[in-house]
Amino acid sequence: MIRPGPSSPDTGDDVTTQTRRRIIDAATEVFLQDGYVGAKTDEIASVAGASKQTIYKHFGRKEKLFEQIVLDRLGGIGEIFQAAIGELAVTDNVEATLTAVARKFVHAIMQPSHLRVRRLVIAEAGRFPHLGHAYFEAGPERVHAGLASAFEQLTTRGLLRVDEPLLAANHFTWLVVSIPVNKFMFCGDDTRFTQAELDHYADSAVRVFTAAYGVAG
Repeated sequence: MIRPGPSSPDTGDDVTTQTRRRIIDAATEVFLQDGYVGAKTDEIASVAGASKQTIYKHFGRKEKLFEQIVLDRLGGIGEIFQAAIGELAVTDNVEATLTAVARKFVHAIMQPSHLRVRRLVIAEAGRFPHLGHAYFEAGPERVHAGLASAFEQLTTRGLLRVDEPLLAANHFTWLVVSIPVNKFMFCGDDTRFTQAELDHYADSAVRVFTAAYGVAG
């Protein structure tokens, strides 16, 4: 029988990181279920398998824990689109590349976990306006800036006709996601779309966008 070799013991930093991660995941679940006002530290502690004292030690008040959850979700909101947007800037086949970007965008945005956090941030924007601004800057604003840059480069290359790149970027994203996002925001977590439905929204959006901003062949 082969015996496993000695395992490396967790360092203090590892334990701290794991504890914080466990608390953040538990708090996210509770905040999404109960909202900010309804969420109780006792329930978060129970779900996390930690004491209230441990939560206070790592995050302080409930307000700080909520802020950390939102900031935690910000890391990576725009990253998944950056490679695709980079490909868009140098493509010779605008419609095909736009379609790939649009499909990736709508499928990522329509992840229920993402939309539930988005809805929670919107609901608490009056209480935490700085978090609303941070979420907007790291999410929509960053994606639109990347798209605007790509549209500007494509216009310079004569493959699009875009006078206001940032406005065109907003047009593009809302053509892609406005229907499914609005339905989820108003109708709740039971709202579901098939992959074929989301692809249809993306493909239709690209046809409308290129009709408005494309170069006649």
